[in-house]
Amino acid sequence: MAKILITEDEDSLRMFVARALRLDGHETHEAGDGAEGLEKLSEGPFDLLLSDIRMPVMDGIELVHQASARFPGLKILLMTGYAEQRERADDLAAKVIDVVQKPFALPDIRRAVASALAAANSHAA
Repeated sequence: MAKILITEDEDSLRMFVARALRLDGHETHEAGDGAEGLEKLSEGPFDLLLSDIRMPVMDGIELVHQASARFPGLKILLMTGYAEQRERADDLAAKVIDVVQKPFALPDIRRAVASALAAANSHAA
């Protein structure tokens, strides 16, 4: 299974997603903002970064730019509850596999992660 970093400033959502992904057998690590996420990525390697877009300290867009520059093979999946934030992520199409709209149900996020990891594996093959 995959090693996944979840970067989300809302504690309850971060724990909810981490628990769901662990049920699928993934190893999860968590960060409360983009700066902490970037720090944890350096402890990697990680198979997937799952990050909120709107966060304090460093938002998900900046995290994507820095993470993709430092870790070129890293697969990235974003989450957002704000339409305008999703539009900001459009210019990241080459760096981000998908943007998941919040709120989502557990099966939605589990499916999105499985798809992202499958896409990652098909690119590597």
